[in-house]
Amino acid sequence: MAKSMKRDALKSSCRSPQCPSQSRFICFEEDIWTEIAKFMDGKCLVKMGLANRWFQRLLAEESVWRFACLRDLSLPSSPHVSFCWRHLYKAAFDGSHSYNFRQTEKHIDWMRIGAFSFESTVALVTENLCVPEIILKKKSIAGNLVQETGACILDNVKPGIWIADLQLVRCPVCNLNSCEGTMQILDVRHLELFLCEGFKNGEWEYQELGSHRIEKNCNGATGGIFDMKRIKSPSTSEITDMKAWMGQANDWQPKARITHHAVAVNTNLQQNEGLHVRYHMMKGGTNGPIVSIRISQQLI
Repeated sequence: MAKSMKRDALKSSCRSPQCPSQSRFICFEEDIWTEIAKFMDGKCLVKMGLANRWFQRLLAEESVWRFACLRDLSLPSSPHVSFCWRHLYKAAFDGSHSYNFRQTEKHIDWMRIGAFSFESTVALVTENLCVPEIILKKKSIAGNLVQETGACILDNVKPGIWIADLQLVRCPVCNLNSCEGTMQILDVRHLELFLCEGFKNGEWEYQELGSHRIEKNCNGATGGIFDMKRIKSPSTSEITDMKAWMGQANDWQPKARITHHAVAVNTNLQQNEGLHVRYHMMKGGTNGPIVSIRISQQLI
């Protein structure tokens, strides 16, 4: 009787099976785990990669980070990129913005707008979202109509994914911390910019394209950047339909609208004496393509 009870006790005990070094699950389910990883955000992917060497190797796959990057940027596709997607994901989502690298003492606040793409190498940069007909007809290059129309066309823009931020910085005229003057900047950059050595070491600098003064009361500080190839596409009309997204006249919070090929911002203003608008660009080297564009707006 005692022997029988001992035998039953052994049967009821539970022991976890020992998995071989290359389990059948790991060998045959890699594609499933790759798909599962595509539904995780960046932090979860990093934590998953720390679990063991097998997951670390799995998450080295470019397809996982490419999918995550395009998904979180809300973009359908991307052209060729020069850096690995894991590094591009970090550059886009680690909280960095252009003033982290330069003029930190001038910076006040910022807002991430989103991402858009340049299919062509030509950009329209304007403070008036009702695109001047003279710009579309003459297709002027870099600044020769800035003073007249408040808009210009830039050639040699680097195609690909661009990140758009709205920056709030101190008045550039003085260096007094007590100065209450502020400036709004629509700041867009190529996705790869923060990974380029020429940008990080300060070799690449912003160049002023021109400026435009509006010496009368302005209802809002508005700026837009468009891919000229897509200027007449239906998605662009979502931005030029300003009443649909700019908010009520007494709403002082900045508003932004972004589509796959354009971005725009607007901040409603109280009574004022006008705006001073400046346009800047940064090239990737002396003869390189344009990799960053800024529209700066300051009350006169």
